[in-house]
Amino acid sequence: MHRLLLAEKEVKPHEGHKPLVMDESKQEEPKKMVKPPRSFWRRNWTTLDKRVAYIILFVHLLCIFAPFQFNWSAFRVTVALIVITGLFGMTISYHRNLAHKSFQLPKWLEYSFAYCGVHCLQGDPLDWVSTHRCHHQFVDSEKDPHSPINGFWISHMMWLFDSYTLTNKVCPKYSSDLKKIERNMFVIFTKHGKPDNVGDLEKQRFYRFIHKTYMLHHLALAIILYSIGGVPFFIWGMCVRIVAVFHSTFMVNSVCHIWGKQPWRTGDLSRNNWLVGLTSFGEGWHNNHHAFSYSARLGLEWWQLDAGWYVIKFLQVIGLATNVKLPSPTHMQSLAMDHKPKDKLF
Repeated sequence: MHRLLLAEKEVKPHEGHKPLVMDESKQEEPKKMVKPPRSFWRRNWTTLDKRVAYIILFVHLLCIFAPFQFNWSAFRVTVALIVITGLFGMTISYHRNLAHKSFQLPKWLEYSFAYCGVHCLQGDPLDWVSTHRCHHQFVDSEKDPHSPINGFWISHMMWLFDSYTLTNKVCPKYSSDLKKIERNMFVIFTKHGKPDNVGDLEKQRFYRFIHKTYMLHHLALAIILYSIGGVPFFIWGMCVRIVAVFHSTFMVNSVCHIWGKQPWRTGDLSRNNWLVGLTSFGEGWHNNHHAFSYSARLGLEWWQLDAGWYVIKFLQVIGLATNVKLPSPTHMQSLAMDHKPKDKLF
């Protein structure tokens, strides 16, 4: 059974910044699984769990007022911010650039895109990337942070509210001062421990700063939107936008591991779901992604819309994106369900 783990191969950029075709076939033995020690509903909720739940609940409840605060200016701002934070921040930066190193950007652009992702309210880069890398390492096993094997809603969003179980899955060998963490109201953690799979990001001062001041950035954006457009800009530009990006992202964790097609033999539950592909800027081609996790392109067929890839390709053409990784025909053929040779992407 094939299971693609996260270890990407470091490859030097080709001349002219041509897409780099890769062939990764090495597999690792499955690691020992550790079952969560407590039932989700019968456990004691920590201060951290309650804090995360209150924030997410508050943002959702404020969306009730959205129809009464609607105006076209607020709507246009919301759409623009969804693209900025969801496409450039979450899809291109957090996922493909930081978590999987599918391509490289100049540091000023890498940090700019990452800062866009900060405003999705899904965690700072260190926290988000560590959880996602763990997901790929233990996909659809008991150590997967968000798999539907534990239930649809657990995989969709309820996993956010169980910091002890998440800590046991992502970083069981590490611990930190819980009281110190919970005293800092500007830090939003979804796990108590210190992850050991984001050393490449922890070395950089920018990501450490965002980690320590995470909620301040949301507060600053909320104040800016309110000062420009009042309550409508706050409700739509903050709450509606955050909820829209939130669920489009987490449908990849839930829906795309239950419903859809599996053209690749990945040995997990990942599916390609065209609807999620539309709502998440190409992330819905999830079986493609689990088959070739290092690939900057998720929509491998011409008809599989992938807005994230279109932006990366444009950045490559103008010389900003380098070391762009794509699956090789050999690797694609080895994982194809029908065992038929796949045409080259270019």
